[in-house]
Amino acid sequence: MQLSTTFRHMDASQAVREYAGDKLDKIRKYFQKEMISAHAVFSIERGYQHVAELNITLPNGILINAKESTEDMYSSIDLAAARIERQVRKWKEKIRDHKPHHGPQVSIRETVISVEEFDPRPAVDGAGTSLPRPAPAPAFNVVKEETYTVRPMRVDDAVMQLNLIGTELLMFHNIETQAIAVVYLRKDGHYGLIEASGPRTEN
Repeated sequence: MQLSTTFRHMDASQAVREYAGDKLDKIRKYFQKEMISAHAVFSIERGYQHVAELNITLPNGILINAKESTEDMYSSIDLAAARIERQVRKWKEKIRDHKPHHGPQVSIRETVISVEEFDPRPAVDGAGTSLPRPAPAPAFNVVKEETYTVRPMRVDDAVMQLNLIGTELLMFHNIETQAIAVVYLRKDGHYGLIEASGPRTEN
C-alpha cells in the first residue's frame, strides 16, 4: 500500500507513520492485489487531542475515510483503522463489484459563512444600549471555502460511498436521472435523497 502522511501542529514521527502503515496493511486483505493509495493526517488539537485521519483511495474511485480523536495518537490510529475495517467488511462485496461510472464531473464550492452575519439580536454597547446595525456588506464574512468534485454514480453507489467516508451527506451526479443529487442519513435511520430539477416551463 502506498502511504503518504501529513503532520500538523506536531513533529513528524517515523514511529507513528510505521504504526499507521502496519494497521492499513492489515486491511489490504479485503482488496486482493489491487494498487491502493492511502493518506494519513496526524495532528494535535487544543494541546492534548491527538487526531488521526486515515484516507484510502481504491482504483475504482471509491474513497474510504475515518477520523478519530483521543489523548493518545496510537489509540486514535487504532480506532480509525478499526472503523475502516468495519465498514469495509460490511460493504466488501459491493466494493469489489463496483465499476467507475463515466460522465461529467462537476465542481462545487462549499462556503462557511460566519453566524454573526445572521444574528437577529440587536447590537448593544457596554451600557446595554442598542446600537444601529450597519448595512449588510456586499459580501459575506467567509470563514473558509473548499471545492469538491461531484462524481457520477447511481443512488446505491452514493449510499455506499456515504457510509465509507462517514459524512452526513454526499452530493453526486445521478447517472440514471442526470440530476445533481444529495443522499443523506435521516434521523429515523433511513436514507434521504434530494434531486435538483430543471427550471419549470410554462405551456
